[in-house]
Parts: sequence; structure tokens; C-alpha cells
Amino acid sequence: MFKKLAVSIGAMAVLSASAATGDRMEVQDVIALQDGSTVYVFGDGKMAMEDRYGRSVYRRPGTVLAAKDGSQVTMRRSDPMRIDIMKRQYPFSGFY
Repeated sequence: MFKKLAVSIGAMAVLSASAATGDRMEVQDVIALQDGSTVYVFGDGKMAMEDRYGRSVYRRPGTVLAAKDGSQVTMRRSDPMRIDIMKRQYPFSGFY
């Protein structure tokens, strides 16, 4: 009985952790830059940048980027690995 309880608690912990990860990986905003690059803003505030060729690029936090509409975006909490994760999860979606 204790073994079944431990297994069910472990399964619930794994499911809740994966649900929380999904919220953090959700793209909140996509910003096109003047040089053809794209910046993705995720649910937890981290940002990822992709150059015009589709490669993930690291930008130092605090770097000011010029958006296509003329506004300025300040890079914060850069996490370029998320673009690679998105491409592996949704390879043919055209989402990114």
C-alpha cells in the first residue's frame, strides 16, 4: 500500500513539474528587429534571439536592440537554448 502511494505521489510531482515547464516555455511576444533578427519573450521573462538565418544568438543582458517599428527593446535574461528546444518540439510548425 505504501509503495502504491509513493508511486502515485511521484507521478503527480512529475506531471505538475511538466505543466509548470510548459507555462515558462510559452512565447508571450515575438519582436522583429531592424536587422532581420527576431526576439522571443517567454512567460518567465527570459528572452531568446534568433538571427535572420534562424540561428540562436546570445546577447548580453542590457543590450539595447532596435525593433522594426522603431522602438527599442532591452535584452534581459538571455536564454538562446530555448529556440533550439522550440525547434525540436515543433519542427515543422512554422511557429518560430
